[in-house]
Amino acid sequence: MAEADIPKVAQLEKEIFPDPWSEKVYRETFALTGVEYIVAFDGDTLAGAAGVRNIVGTGEITNVMVKEGYRNRGLAGQIMKELLAAGRRIGASEFTLEVRKSNLPAIKLYENIGFVCEGVRPLYYRHPDEDALIYWLRS
Repeated sequence: MAEADIPKVAQLEKEIFPDPWSEKVYRETFALTGVEYIVAFDGDTLAGAAGVRNIVGTGEITNVMVKEGYRNRGLAGQIMKELLAAGRRIGASEFTLEVRKSNLPAIKLYENIGFVCEGVRPLYYRHPDEDALIYWLRS
């Protein structure tokens, strides 16, 4: 991702998630050391994006999103493959993420990659209130 992509990424997140990160938060996160974002474009249209931050060898995966109309085409899997490779390049040897308990397509994707559910954060998400499942991909 280039800095110029940030407004489109923030807009896509606003379209998808009920509590999206602001453009300001994306800019602050993008400026941190040990952070990588992967974006997928179809021409000028941002079709998907995801981020990873290396925290002492653990890749914290955030903001995995695919635009409506681009789902169920394997794009999320491609983004995750590139994201894991980027995470390894910045020093992560294991990865974690959280996902809404009801987000069955994302859960299926993560489990197919090899992530394992290792915990629950009760009522972590809002709008609607819902548990977060904590997944890990360990070396």
